[in-house]
Amino acid sequence: MKTLKHLLTALLLMVATVAMAHDFEVGGIYYNIISEEKKTVKVTYRGDSYSSYSNEYTGSVDIPSSVISNGITYAVTSIGSSAFFGCSGLTSVTIPNSVTSIGNRAFSGCSGLTSITIPNSVTSIGGGAFSGAAWLDNQPDGVIYAGKVLYTYKGTMPENTNISIKEGTLGIGDYAFSGCSGLTSVTIPNSVTSIGDYAFYYCI
Repeated sequence: MKTLKHLLTALLLMVATVAMAHDFEVGGIYYNIISEEKKTVKVTYRGDSYSSYSNEYTGSVDIPSSVISNGITYAVTSIGSSAFFGCSGLTSVTIPNSVTSIGNRAFSGCSGLTSITIPNSVTSIGGGAFSGAAWLDNQPDGVIYAGKVLYTYKGTMPENTNISIKEGTLGIGDYAFSGCSGLTSVTIPNSVTSIGDYAFYYCI
């Protein structure tokens, strides 16, 4: 009987773990622990998948640079993949200087997101991070910068286009120039420390 009780307890714990992808929640924001040793976390979604709940985040969200859980202080260093996916009620986001990366599809489908503050500490942005977000829709065609990262090229690139990435840029996002067949040459400054996956894919 004791063994059965222990087994049932273990199963309940497993179900609870599977039911939620986040490790803890503070102030309405959900987090996953990246490293217990370094005490770092990333912002994530609430459920077992990014589509489990509708509009987990709404209104204005101010992400803190650090959070405390169970008496332990963690630095917030990343916005996880699909963290705010489909949150159409989200209107603005402020990202702290502690964050260095924004994951794939992080703000994808945030149709109400008109304002986002991206610090200079961010050096990498994943593919589709802002696809379908009002912030991106409101940008003019051409090279789009998100903080110090060249996020993407918006619109149809003309033939024989030469791009000089502005000084001080720290990174080039995933898929930034993907499919830009009109790109003939690109000048990358010494300040760039990372170039994302497929950044120049199919630049024939």
